[in-house]
Amino acid sequence: MVFGKACGGLLLALVSFASGTAVATERPRAVLELFTSQGCSSCPPADRYLADLADRPDVIALTFAVDYWDYLGWRDTLANPFHAKRQKAYAYVRGDRQVYTPQMIINGMGHAIGSDRVAVERSVTQTTGHVGVLAVPVNVSVAGDSVTVRLPEQTNPFVGPDNPATVTLLGVSSRQPVDISRGENRGQTVTYRNVVRAHASLGEWSGAARTFTVSKRDLVGAECERVVVLIQAGTPRRPGAIIGAAMAQAQ
Repeated sequence: MVFGKACGGLLLALVSFASGTAVATERPRAVLELFTSQGCSSCPPADRYLADLADRPDVIALTFAVDYWDYLGWRDTLANPFHAKRQKAYAYVRGDRQVYTPQMIINGMGHAIGSDRVAVERSVTQTTGHVGVLAVPVNVSVAGDSVTVRLPEQTNPFVGPDNPATVTLLGVSSRQPVDISRGENRGQTVTYRNVVRAHASLGEWSGAARTFTVSKRDLVGAECERVVVLIQAGTPRRPGAIIGAAMAQAQ
């Protein structure tokens, strides 16, 4: 269809220790953002593809549910207005005004129909060919109520003192089954994977070593089993290439 808070080749490893600390290590090959809706009849195939991607160790695959199809008869139970704003911001930066569902954004740079596996993989190859994309190693650790993000001192062609990257923390629910009783997908049960349920801006990164420590309770939410950190060129209004990312278990 065209048109807050709720709660890695390189490999992404999620390591849980007996001490209660979860640490994300290594770098992913791609960050994939699927903009989808429970009220979109063409979205379930893309949702199933995202579910397959969610189990791959070399990508961070995220579901961003949008609310602009709610008027068709079913209010999306996972939607957040922030998601549609993010999708529209990507379209503004590209200049093509293409905002639709299901839409997959690849590494903050490319986009494709979310169910088109060939196009998505092609875009992954194209975007990872840019120097600086997913080049920043991000260390994320969760211990008790604390989420700590450590970024190294490193040069990157996408950032500098006058154009810092944005550091964003996402709270993610690993699995959300939804029974849809009205609208275009009525009668279907769809299981959404890696659903973004919370978001917070932690600050900026310009290439110097930085550490952020925040409260999981305040920024992530009890229903989120995972946290994701994105280091992204530009600003929330003008998002650019994702230059670093990591996922860790939150509970």
